Amino acid sequence: MRNVLLFGAMGAALAAVGFLSSWTEAVSILNLCLISALMALGVNMQWGYAGLFNVGIMGFAALGGVAAVLVSMPPVAETWAVGGAGIGLTVLALIATVAITLFVRSRLAGRARAWATFACVVIGYFAIRELFDPAVDAIEATDAARTGYLGGLGLPIMLAWVVGGLFAAGAAWIVGKIALGLRADYLAIATLGISEIIVALLKNEDWLSRGVKNVTALPRPVPYEVDLQAAPWFNSFAAWLGGDVISLASIFVQLSYGLLFTIVLLIVLWFAERALKSPWGRMMRAIRDNRDAAAAMGKNVTKRHLQVFVLGSAVVGLAGAMMTTLDGQFTPGSYQPLRFTFLIWVMVIVGGSGNNWGSILGGFLIWFLWIEAEPVGRWLTASLGDVLPADSPIRAQLIDAASYLRPLVMGTILLLVLRFSPKGLIPEKH
Repeated sequence: MRNVLLFGAMGAALAAVGFLSSWTEAVSILNLCLISALMALGVNMQWGYAGLFNVGIMGFAALGGVAAVLVSMPPVAETWAVGGAGIGLTVLALIATVAITLFVRSRLAGRARAWATFACVVIGYFAIRELFDPAVDAIEATDAARTGYLGGLGLPIMLAWVVGGLFAAGAAWIVGKIALGLRADYLAIATLGISEIIVALLKNEDWLSRGVKNVTALPRPVPYEVDLQAAPWFNSFAAWLGGDVISLASIFVQLSYGLLFTIVLLIVLWFAERALKSPWGRMMRAIRDNRDAAAAMGKNVTKRHLQVFVLGSAVVGLAGAMMTTLDGQFTPGSYQPLRFTFLIWVMVIVGGSGNNWGSILGGFLIWFLWIEAEPVGRWLTASLGDVLPADSPIRAQLIDAASYLRPLVMGTILLLVLRFSPKGLIPEKH
């Protein structure tokens, strides 16, 4: 009953935004709450199931975002003509370098293997650069203001959600093979550094996704507002409701997104719950609680950590692709640790680490408060300032301080939860 009341209060808060402000805003917040809840669910798999401290969430979300570009945007014929062959040869050279290096390492041993590996890597690097640099220069110089990149495959954007999860899973596998043997604090540093590298690459490799020039006008999985406004059936529907066609079209589009996001969230939640309650889930929690005892019982701790690290990152990548789809654009400069790492961790901690439903509640609650903290803070500071003279420096300070209320509110909530409910609003069930 307590959980039902908590989710009911969250629904009432969203409804209050609809009644007091606008339903378009309320549904927009709901959609971002759904995506945030999905990200929190992925992090909960890593931390709540296995105790893995991953602070590279931003990088995996960015990989999901770039997947939306590479899958859904149409290919740019001009850039493919001038640089497509060079990029293709670069990929072949990279594959050949890896294959030759592995072959040499399998045939040699000792110091000879180390020197041969070094030689293969160095020669392969310079060969790849000889092919890669001219192709990139040609691509980025082709109508740079409008395109300057290769484009994508022109496929349905919902396919990019799956590809985004695969991109993040692949990156997590590479990271996990390198870093999962480290202590928890070293793992956190490694994942943070790798996420920054991923975002830096996406910002600077214009040929791949236009870098900081951004990719706009991504295809949609739902109708466009202008098409709905011109559709006779929708006009009849709006007349029947007695509402404004323009506002109803916007709400309809946002609700369509919300339906898709809800379906994805419920599917992932169902699998996450099944996994948590299975023997695999019990084994993961045993490893989390006492890794040495689990290893003594014959469990391959590193292998299991790699599994859950890949699965959780795939969910984050899926959510990242969904967020880019909702935004309709890919902006590498918007990937900041505050939004894509700190807030997601607050969601997991406040909701309840180890409990999937708690992560979802935390995703809804924290994102809602993050969005509403500033406007509510401006209203409060303006109300307090009304009792002061117009030229009062205190009044000006109160108004200026409203923009800083978001991190203040997040920190306060985190402290209160850690003090009075350290296991979260919906604690883990043992």
